[in-house]
Amino acid sequence: MVLANERVAWFNGKIVRESEVLIPFRDQGFTRGDAVFDMTRSFNGEAFRLEQHIARLYRSLKYLELDPGLSPAEMVAVSADVLERNRHLLTPGEDYWLAQRVSRGIHPVPGDNWDHYGPNVIVECVPLPLRERARHFRDGIDVITPSLRRTPPDSLSPRAKMHQYLNLVLADREVKAQNPDAWAVLLDVNGNLAEGQGSNIFLVRDGGLLTPRERYVLPGVSRQAVIDLAAELGIRFAETDLDLYDAYTADECFLTSTSLCICGVRSLNGHNFGAGAISGPVTQRLTEAYKQLVGCDFVTQYLRHLET
Repeated sequence: MVLANERVAWFNGKIVRESEVLIPFRDQGFTRGDAVFDMTRSFNGEAFRLEQHIARLYRSLKYLELDPGLSPAEMVAVSADVLERNRHLLTPGEDYWLAQRVSRGIHPVPGDNWDHYGPNVIVECVPLPLRERARHFRDGIDVITPSLRRTPPDSLSPRAKMHQYLNLVLADREVKAQNPDAWAVLLDVNGNLAEGQGSNIFLVRDGGLLTPRERYVLPGVSRQAVIDLAAELGIRFAETDLDLYDAYTADECFLTSTSLCICGVRSLNGHNFGAGAISGPVTQRLTEAYKQLVGCDFVTQYLRHLET
């Protein structure tokens, strides 16, 4: 295997330089958002729960009735190969996001002359935003709930990870117009906590762990890892409807995401948790267990990238 000095990606059956991955302007993923994707991250250069992420990708593909032309096992192998081919470009202390993207491709029209019809399939990786997010592990995250509500499941299921992100993007822009460092967590149409862009929310009350019901959110792989760890640690857990009263009266709060893993929430709509502490005892226990699970102190990994 030849090691390149530019990241490479898998594009419709070939390994090419990232700059050579070109999607036609008539691709339906571009014109209509008709595409799905999934992302995992690496720890010490090794992908975390890749098979579970690929399984979720294929559930999203099934929901859209979209066939990538690869089996799940083949997609796992391609993803592992792409990570291996790019690992040498990581600097010490860095890790990758590893993504799979499948669009429906071009809808043929008379006079077309494209080289490829059918789904466009990309597997690619990019360094994690460790420097940009490092301060959250020092200060905690400030969460704001925007006025925009999460798309309801009877309109479009949030359980599929699709290129239909404008609902989340616009909500995030609204929040960052108020506070550029804040993260958005949307409410659902019933006024209960839902999710943010790539993140799930957890509350801790009386030593027990609570999170919104799966029907209204994308069931994150990191979310499930925390649920599994809670069971191992004997921490009570429930999926339930959680409104802002539940959030404001909770003892602790944290977000899970592929990149962050677990990160404590300092405040929600200005209401502080634990006098503004970064993380309470339950969050700390789960964070330590997560570090053991992945074999990487991701908190220190982020804090090393703090800008001085």
